[in-house]
Amino acid sequence: MESEWIARGALLVTMVGAGVLLIWMANAAASGRLKRNHLAGIRVPSTMASEEAWLAAHVRARTATIYAGVISIFGGAIALVPVPMPVVTIGILVAAVITLGFVLYGARVGSAAAKATSQS
Repeated sequence: MESEWIARGALLVTMVGAGVLLIWMANAAASGRLKRNHLAGIRVPSTMASEEAWLAAHVRARTATIYAGVISIFGGAIALVPVPMPVVTIGILVAAVITLGFVLYGARVGSAAAKATSQS
């Protein structure tokens, strides 16, 4: 029983940590505090072309990335629900897939915004 709660705690910390990081990154990149880098953000050729393209991409992707962070946090909270571990695992997996969907959507629209910036 104790090992189950250790697993639940690890899932909680991982999902909530990822969610908080996504929300922070979305806000920092969209506000210009997070400059072009090779570690965090939408790092595709169109966004790395210039600071202007980087900022345009992250401004456009901000909402989707924040949604991804919120879904990740709620997904982590599933670990606290007193249901069998297989149910927790499926719930967190579903939340992770939805989070990934929002992240990929944000990258797509952000990349398009960066390309539009470089074409103008």
